[in-house]
Amino acid sequence: MKGILLNNLGSPDSTDTKDVKSYLGEFLMDERVIDIPYWKRWLLINGIILQTRPKKAGAAYKKIWWKEGSPLVVISQRFTDKVIKKVDLPVALAMRYGSMTMEKGIKELVDKGVTEIFLAPLYPHYAMSSYETVVVKAEEILAEKYPQVKLDVLPAFYNEPDYIKAMSNNIANHLEGFDYDHILFSYHGIPERHIMKSDVTKNHCKIDGSCCERNSVAHHTCYRHQCFETTKEIAKALNLKEGTYSNSFQSRLLKDPWLKPYTDFEIEKFPSEGKKKLAVVTPAFVADCLETLEEIAMEGKDEFLKFGGTDYKHIPCMNDNDDWVDVMVKWINDWRNK
Repeated sequence: MKGILLNNLGSPDSTDTKDVKSYLGEFLMDERVIDIPYWKRWLLINGIILQTRPKKAGAAYKKIWWKEGSPLVVISQRFTDKVIKKVDLPVALAMRYGSMTMEKGIKELVDKGVTEIFLAPLYPHYAMSSYETVVVKAEEILAEKYPQVKLDVLPAFYNEPDYIKAMSNNIANHLEGFDYDHILFSYHGIPERHIMKSDVTKNHCKIDGSCCERNSVAHHTCYRHQCFETTKEIAKALNLKEGTYSNSFQSRLLKDPWLKPYTDFEIEKFPSEGKKKLAVVTPAFVADCLETLEEIAMEGKDEFLKFGGTDYKHIPCMNDNDDWVDVMVKWINDWRNK
C-alpha cells in the first residue's frame, strides 16, 4: 500500500522558555543546520546560544502564537486535512523538529499497512538545512526500523509550473488594490558555505553573480540559484517590470557570511531610494511561521516605516489555500499512477 508523508520544519510545543529551548536545541544541533564539528557545535549551542536565545525567541513566538497553537503547525494540519479529503491514500503530517516527529508520522503510515511512502518535504528549494535533512532523517528511520518500506521523495519544486502558478495567483490576490513601488522577494538565508558544500561538482558555485546563470548539474542542489529562478518565473507570470522587484535573504545566525543581500538592510534602504510603498513576498515558505509573521510582517514593517516608508504589505504564504492543496493532490496522484 502507498502512503504520503507531508513534512515541514516544526515548532516548539508552546511559547514557554523551556519548550523553546528544547526545540532550538534539537534544531541547532542538527549537523546540517550548524555544520561544524560536534564538540564545537555542542559548546556553541549549549554554552552560548541556549543561554539567551530561548527567552528572546519565546517572546517572538508569543507575538504570533494562535489560540490553537503554533501557526506553522496549525496551518500545516489544515493543509493536510484538505489533502486527505481529496486523495484516497493514507496521509500523515510530521515535523523535522519538535514533538510531531518524523518517526511518529512514519509509524502512523506503517500501522495502516503502508509499504511505500511518498515523502513531500514542504520546502520549494533544496538546502542542506531544510530539504536535505528531512530526506536523510526519513532514510535513517526507515533503515533502522522499517527496512521493508520503500521511500520516494518529491523533488524540490521551486520552478514547477503548478507551484509557480499557485504562488503567482496568491501574490496577485493579495496585491489587489495595493499600489506598490517595489516587491521584495525575501528568502530564508543560509550560510554561503552551504552553497559550496551542496555543489556536487565542487567547482561550479562561486557566489559571484554569474554562476547561477550558467547551466550546470550543480543547480539541482543550489539553493541560491533555485531562489533566483523562482523569482524569475513568478515575475514572468505576473508581468512584473524590471526594476520593480528584487531578491533578498533573511534570518541570519552567527557571524558567518550568509547569502546576500540581507532583507533587513534592503528594507531599511528602500525609502531613501524613493521606494515608499513596499510589498514583501516569502516564497521559500509555503506556510506562515515565525519568520514570516514576526520577522517580516511585524519587524519588517516597523523598520520600513521607521526609515521613511509609507505603505507596507506582507503577502501571506499559500498556507492552506485551495490552489496549493490542488497542486499537492496532483503531485500525489502523479506519483501514485506512475
